[in-house]
Amino acid sequence: MEWKEAIDNLEARREKARLGGGLERLEKQHQSGKLTARERLEKLLDPGTFVETDNFVESRINDFDLDKRRVLGDGVITGYGEIAGRLVFVYSEDFTVIGGTLGEYHSMKICRLQDMAMAAKAPIICINDSGGARIEEGIASLSGYSGMFLRHTLASGVIPQIALILGPCSGGACYAPAICDFIFMVRGISKMFITGPNVVKTVIGEEVSVEELGGAEIHAQKSGVSHFTYDSEYECLMGVRQLLSYLPQSYTSTLPTVTNKPSIMNSVSNLFRSSKDWENDRCNNLTKIVPDNPKKAYDVLEVIDTIFDAGAFMEVQKGFAKNVVVGFSRLGGEVVGIVANQANCMAGSLDYNASDKASRFIRFCDCFNIPLVTLVDVPAFLPGTNQEHSGIIRHGAKMLFAYSEATVPKISLIMRKAYGGAYIAMNSKNMGADYVYAWPIAEIAVMGAEGAVNIAFKKKIKEAEDPQAMRAQCIAEYEARFLNPYEAAAKGFVTEVIKPSESRQKLRSALAALKTKEAELPRKKHGNIPL
Repeated sequence: MEWKEAIDNLEARREKARLGGGLERLEKQHQSGKLTARERLEKLLDPGTFVETDNFVESRINDFDLDKRRVLGDGVITGYGEIAGRLVFVYSEDFTVIGGTLGEYHSMKICRLQDMAMAAKAPIICINDSGGARIEEGIASLSGYSGMFLRHTLASGVIPQIALILGPCSGGACYAPAICDFIFMVRGISKMFITGPNVVKTVIGEEVSVEELGGAEIHAQKSGVSHFTYDSEYECLMGVRQLLSYLPQSYTSTLPTVTNKPSIMNSVSNLFRSSKDWENDRCNNLTKIVPDNPKKAYDVLEVIDTIFDAGAFMEVQKGFAKNVVVGFSRLGGEVVGIVANQANCMAGSLDYNASDKASRFIRFCDCFNIPLVTLVDVPAFLPGTNQEHSGIIRHGAKMLFAYSEATVPKISLIMRKAYGGAYIAMNSKNMGADYVYAWPIAEIAVMGAEGAVNIAFKKKIKEAEDPQAMRAQCIAEYEARFLNPYEAAAKGFVTEVIKPSESRQKLRSALAALKTKEAELPRKKHGNIPL
């Protein structure tokens, strides 16, 4: 074969692979409101950086007329590229090729890419848009999934793994994203479920739509399966880029930093103000945001935006278990993970869903050496038969386990209430917190004054000539004795009592002091977290 013929043949094959299922099916993908597999990669990655791998692979199965439907690439585009100049590995399933179904060679391409990502110690991004297992290939298809599951599990805690659901993802296919660190979904496009509506109707007689069964909102608000939800594919892809700006390449890599330079001063006098003054300025409004009445609610997101770098917070699972807020932010340009009680939802108490949400986030941060800052305002673990029957003991224990085994820098700030077992679960000093700060209004005790006196002084109140007056007196005595941070500080459970205006400066100082922290867990294979 002459050079021209050989090169023309190569270009023809490349073009055939690039077209996937053909122009007609690509247009049908657009008509369904979805980007094509290649368009997603073009928008996700830095321009001109994508390098495709195994683009000429195709299925070897000829049964059920597959030989007439198969095309080069076998329904998945694999390769590597850059996001903000950093290496990432990515695959994008192509729904225009046999419905994006996973067959033997489809899965082989993905498994090879997973191995490449692990070898390079770089993040892997998995774009799912598939009808599931390719029935025509039988057990070979199922075997392909098992190889992917194994590799996702082995990569857990080694490299960040991010899954996007940009179409259907059903049956066993759901478990590959489920093992990943984060799942992104798009309203109206993403569908994720183990058994479809027809199976549900057949087995239990329940009529349910695909959206009600496994749409983006269901997994964002009820199941807690997904972590980020967007209105469009473009926003979703940009969200992935944003998330990666907080994450290292692997557990051995350093965290990305942002240099924050102060804006130009408006007066000459500002030039002579100390950096400490600038830090405190950001927190002057905290006493207006957080009421000193412990029964009044507020939005902890305002506290986060005030203490940490402005506009830097990226909330994780914002629609699920809203009584706890978790997410990534920066403090002086340095990445931190935040866990905070949300006072305007269930008074910030911990329930079984919030415990799961916080625990998984804590463990992720520990995997990738991201310091943890915990903002505490918690009245209790949520009481009630529903919580007990749903396993609040088992779920709450996950938080205790997660914080205890985390070896990253751990700093807590007690803002108002810190009661009972929930106080312990929110990274208390003896749970391993490196530094614990408390505001002057902080209440650190077994429980609130009203509940405590009903138990501790029940007999005294009952026998008093004026029970109401005696109860009020006991409450006042209990508050003076226990409901302040100085009792805890005197016993070493609080590192320092600080003014709210000092919060940012103190946290930055503590993080700097912990920059070189080293801690080792006892030698063992692994712990047995209560799942």
